Amino acid sequence: MSYESPTLTERPPVQDWATDYDLFEDGFVRNPYDVWASLRGECPVMSSERFGGSHLVIGYDAVVQAAANTGHLTSTLGTASAPTLEDFTDPNRPRSIINTDPPEHNAIRRMILPSLSPKLVVDYEPITRALCESLIDKMGERPHVDAAVDYAQQIPVRVIGRMLGVQEALTDRFIGWVRDILEHGAQNPAQRAVAFKDMLEYFMGEVADRRRQPSEDLISHLVHDTTDGGVAMSDRDVLGNLGLLLVAGIDTTWSAIGSSLWHLAQRPDQVQQLHDDPELWPTAVEELLRAYSPVTMGRIATSDTEVAGCPVPHGRRVLLSFPSANRDAAVFERPDEVLLDRQQNRHLAFGSGVHRCAGSNLARMELRVALQVWLERIPSFHLADPEAVTWAGGQVRGPRCVPVVRD
Repeated sequence: MSYESPTLTERPPVQDWATDYDLFEDGFVRNPYDVWASLRGECPVMSSERFGGSHLVIGYDAVVQAAANTGHLTSTLGTASAPTLEDFTDPNRPRSIINTDPPEHNAIRRMILPSLSPKLVVDYEPITRALCESLIDKMGERPHVDAAVDYAQQIPVRVIGRMLGVQEALTDRFIGWVRDILEHGAQNPAQRAVAFKDMLEYFMGEVADRRRQPSEDLISHLVHDTTDGGVAMSDRDVLGNLGLLLVAGIDTTWSAIGSSLWHLAQRPDQVQQLHDDPELWPTAVEELLRAYSPVTMGRIATSDTEVAGCPVPHGRRVLLSFPSANRDAAVFERPDEVLLDRQQNRHLAFGSGVHRCAGSNLARMELRVALQVWLERIPSFHLADPEAVTWAGGQVRGPRCVPVVRD
């Protein structure tokens, strides 16, 4: 099954969010929280006929239920928030853990997790810290900097590049692929398809190189490691998971870093709170992830089913809004407030169920280190112009430009 769609740039405005929605609508992208708050009490599942039709799950319990329903809501036919041109039924198409369901998912996940273990992530912390220091060094004494472009968007792509063992000169190419696949490609499926093809061709060359000459990087481990039974990962799965690591691991993390810096630029009291009490960092990171989690994941119904009592017909796209679930007042006290010392915080920033993000340890470390280094080097800052901040929406919501002034 493939999902063909025209470009989605020309769209009628939403008249009633209770019966229609548009994740790319400018006002919603800038501030989705008011929309969620007004609708969540009415029904935890919304529906729209845009982009081929979909259901949007916004309540916490409903999202958890839908994420667990892999028997009826599959990831194997794509997880995008809008239709794409990809044919997920092609047996030769590269696949990743995000596009597989149990039991195939379980075996692939077990082979990937060692490369993203807490121990290995700790080894990358000094590298991440040095990178963050160097990025601030490059800013010099400029009072005006962009916390997103100059900093947040530069960190995950370079950390993952080091893990993959590729040249830092490829940073801009990687960023271009990520944006074409997740940001621009969300509204232009043809642009997404071209970027996806270019990325896979690049990784095919890297995989061939590692077969001839393995090293200690992540590509080599995926190519050469085997299960306890001696089974190696197929090229199809190696390529798919390299693509996943690059695309999902970059945009989601830079969005979380950028959103957190955008928040702190407006809350000098919380910046001071972190300066005064460094022991707050563990709960602060979790709270920022809850409040500004960027990802909405898609599923396709393989049969008639339901979510939170709402009928979902066969073939329907179902979108799991983890950001909305994390603002559900039924689960989180004062959900729209960022409380850096929040203790009860069962957030879904990394998803729920079997498809919970395998790179959560890496993302947490990158977010914490990025914020710690920024506040150490730039202890006081504010937004240059709140209206100048720009956001990307759709599957991954996050700031693209965050101009700030160093005080």
